[in-house]
Amino acid sequence: MNLPSLMFSLILPALVLAVALAFVRLARGPSLPDRVIALDVLASFAIAILAAYSVATGQVAFLDVGLVLGLVSFLGTIAFARYIERSTR
Repeated sequence: MNLPSLMFSLILPALVLAVALAFVRLARGPSLPDRVIALDVLASFAIAILAAYSVATGQVAFLDVGLVLGLVSFLGTIAFARYIERSTR
């Protein structure tokens, strides 16, 4: 079994299952910080899916997309953290 077939048969379905579970946490999160963390986890899993797909197909453009998604996710997490900090005062 070579690496691309391993990616498509094992790793990508596992990551999709993890995304589904994180989405459930996002929908059912009892508080705003729980939802923010779930959204950050979803972004991390999306980056992992892009990286795995890039390795499996050999297209390096998906790595650039993952890098941009990581930067945007980081900025979003910082913005949510500042919002939560200011709303508790």
